[in-house]
Order: sequence, then C-alpha cells, then structure tokens
Amino acid sequence: MNHVTFPNVRTGFMVLLLAVLLTSMAGGMGWGIRGQYGHETGAMIAGALTSLVVVLFFIPDTNSLTAARAAAMMTVAIGIGGTMTYGQTVGLTHDKDLVGNWEALRWGLLGLFIKGGLWIGFAGAFLGMGLSGRQYRPLEMLALMLTLVALVFLGMWLLNSPYDPANHLLPRLYFSGDWYFQPDKADLKPRREVWGGLLVALIGLVAYTQAIRHDKLAMRMALIGFLAGGLGFSCGQCVQAFHSWNAEMFSTGSLSGFTIFKYFNWWNMMETSFGLIFGAIVAGGLWLNRNLIKPDSIESSVSLSPSLEIAMIVVHLVLLIIAEFIRLPGLTGVIGSYADFGLIMCVIPMVGIVGGRIWPYALLLPVAAAPICGKQLRALVFSAEPQYSWQVGTVLFVLIPIGLTIVLATWLIVGNNRPQKAQQFAAVTLLANTILYLGLNTLFFNFAWPWNEWTGRTPNQIIFMICSFSLSAAAIASWLPTATSPQSTAK
Repeated sequence: MNHVTFPNVRTGFMVLLLAVLLTSMAGGMGWGIRGQYGHETGAMIAGALTSLVVVLFFIPDTNSLTAARAAAMMTVAIGIGGTMTYGQTVGLTHDKDLVGNWEALRWGLLGLFIKGGLWIGFAGAFLGMGLSGRQYRPLEMLALMLTLVALVFLGMWLLNSPYDPANHLLPRLYFSGDWYFQPDKADLKPRREVWGGLLVALIGLVAYTQAIRHDKLAMRMALIGFLAGGLGFSCGQCVQAFHSWNAEMFSTGSLSGFTIFKYFNWWNMMETSFGLIFGAIVAGGLWLNRNLIKPDSIESSVSLSPSLEIAMIVVHLVLLIIAEFIRLPGLTGVIGSYADFGLIMCVIPMVGIVGGRIWPYALLLPVAAAPICGKQLRALVFSAEPQYSWQVGTVLFVLIPIGLTIVLATWLIVGNNRPQKAQQFAAVTLLANTILYLGLNTLFFNFAWPWNEWTGRTPNQIIFMICSFSLSAAAIASWLPTATSPQSTAK
C-alpha cells in the first residue's frame, strides 16, 4: 500500500537510523541526569531532549510553533509518571534479602513494566497529539486534563485500594514492599501506589483521542510509548539486578578483571539504560507511523493573549517553586501536591501550550530549567556539606542559566513572527538544553571527568559526554550549509 506523506515530514531510512540512535542517546542522557534531580520535573529533561530530536529529524521543514508545541507537550507529559512510587518495586528485584527469589524478581519486573509503560505512555500520547495535525483548543484541553485527574482518583479506588498498612491491608495487585515476600521484616513500610489511577487515566486519554478526535497517531504512540517505557524500565533494571544477583562474579569471578565495574553506580546505570531503550523505541515507533504525521494540516492558531500567557507562566512557576522549595504553614500539604501530583502540575502548561505562542518555547527552556536550577542550588549550596557559597551558587546555578534560557526563548518567540522552520528552532533549543543539563550535572558530579581520579560517577559522566557530543554535533550539522540532510521519500 502506498502511504501519503506530508511534504514537511521526512521519512527516509537514514532518518530512521539517525533518529533512533540520537533519540536513544537523548533519552539515556536525559533520564540518567534526571536521577540527580528526580520525579516529575527531573523527567522533563529527558522529555525535552528526546522530543527535540524527534522534531529535528521528522518534521524539520514545518513551522516552528507547531514543532514547539509537539515537543513541549511531550516534555510536560513525561512528568506525569513521577507521581508513582517505584523504589520498593526496584527493591523486589535486587534487595539483598530477596536475591535468589525468582518469584519476587518476576513480580518486581512486571511492576516496573507497568510503571515504566505508564511513564512513557503519556509522553507518547501527547507527542502524537502534537504531531497528528489535530487542533486541540485550550478549553478542550482544560476539560480533558481535569477529566484525567478525576480518572486517576477513580483508578486508585478501583486498583490501588485498600491501603491500610497498619492492619496489613494492601491492594491485591501491589508492586511495592509487602509482607508476602518479606513476612518477617518488622520495619517494612509499604508505600501508597497510584499506578492504577494513572492506568485508568491513560485509557481514558486514548479513548478520547481515538473515539472523539479520531487521532490515530496519539493512540498508536500511547501504545508504543507504553511498550517503550515498559521494556526500558524492566530491562534497565535487569542490568542492576544482574549485578546484585551475581556479586561474586564482579568481585572475584570472571568479570573481576574489568576494573571499570568497580566504579559503576548501578542505579544510575539502570536509569541511563531505561532512557536509551525507551528513546530508541519511541523514535522507531514514530517512524513506523510516519504516514500519520501531519503537522501542517492545520493552522497554528493562537487564542491566548500574551498577557494571559505570561500570567499563567507566573502562576505555574510560583506554585511549582513553593511546592518544591518553600514550606508555608497551613498550606504545605495543599500546594505541595502541585509538584507531587503529575497530572495536576500539567494542567496549566498544557492549556498554555495548545493555545499560546509564548508557552511552548518558554516551557522547553526557562520553565523546565527553573526547578532543576533550584534543586541544584539546594543540593550544592543549602545542604549539610555545601560546595559553593550562596552568592556563587545563585549566580552560577540560577541567574546565568535562567537568564540565558529566557533570552533564547524570547529570540525564538520573536523569530516565530517571521518565517522560522522547525529545524532552526529544534537545533538551537536542543543544543542549548544539551549544554545546560550536561553542565549542571557535571557540577553536580563534582567534575567527574575521565582524566581526573575516577569515582562512582565517572562512567556515567563519560556516557553523558558521548551523548551530549553526538546531540550537539547533530544540532550544529543541521545548520551547516554543506550538511546533507536526508531527503523526504514518500512510500
């Protein structure tokens, strides 16, 4: 069958190879760096990097605003999964007292598949919504997001209840630490799970995009994202579990001669592997559905005024910063849920992205960077063992990166008023984000360069350096007049 493709969608086999390789690197670097910052806002690092690579290779000739919206939607959506707890789920596969327990290993990996699938399933769905050519309006998006929030609570009631640890009452499908696998552990503290709520919400999202909006790409990318995240999390954890289950092999056995393993941070290796796997599958899955990518089938209309957009950005950042860094008497629990509940945190940004001109660029640059810079400041300045004075830390971790991202976002927003292609936007934004997050993470790692004395952070630093060099080279090469970009082929 011959597929009709839009002229602004590149579909050649070389696009597939480069997109899979570089999206994998973007995911590996982004998710590995996320490990230092955590949860919803940390995951947006991976969302920004992977979505920008996708835009750069698949729709380089479409208009900048459409591309920015698609990238921003995936970046926001990838944070939804941060609501879930997963530390004890990982523990089922490699905790010392569970090593050798194959039933616990299988159950833990199943839990990681489901949780990883939900994490990237939302990202894939919203990426598909941004690339499918369907026009999602602000009020429609507001109603959709609020409905998804309600579905989460319904799903938690259906699948994540009862939850009464004091009386040893836990849900039937429970993937954290419980007394089934550790009946004699007195200090066991089972955690509240919400994966069932997110599963119902994702099903509701897919049902809406398919049945109401007839958005095939959103539905397919949700399924591909679920597979990508499921395989990424479970297979990535197999790397760490293999080390735990075969510790003697690394200390005195056949792999003891490879001294590099003694420097591995196996948890960070798991996170990096997760990103490498999901990035490759998302890019490959999008290529397989390239005939559904129709970025220019609608006009990129703007329905929100600049003043309203700026007000929404300010409200979002104030709520986010208070929730992450400030404790207000009487309001900590209420505002704190803004950062701890991924779907709630996504409502304002999603409405702004689909209806605004400022939001997509701001989200990918200063808005996504703000909580990361704040966490960097907290970890390296306002900690028990500060590495920098508050004056130096404030300038280095907040004023310089936030100032530069605001300038760059402003330049892109103004440039959107002129003919500006997605390739230009994606190349600049990808390069900026790659340098920013590699730089922040390098400072977090205390300059774990391979030419310095090696620490447990050096192997990951090397991986991030390779990934960042490749991503930067791709971004720069797309600007060079002599660059030979793959030609579009209709199939």
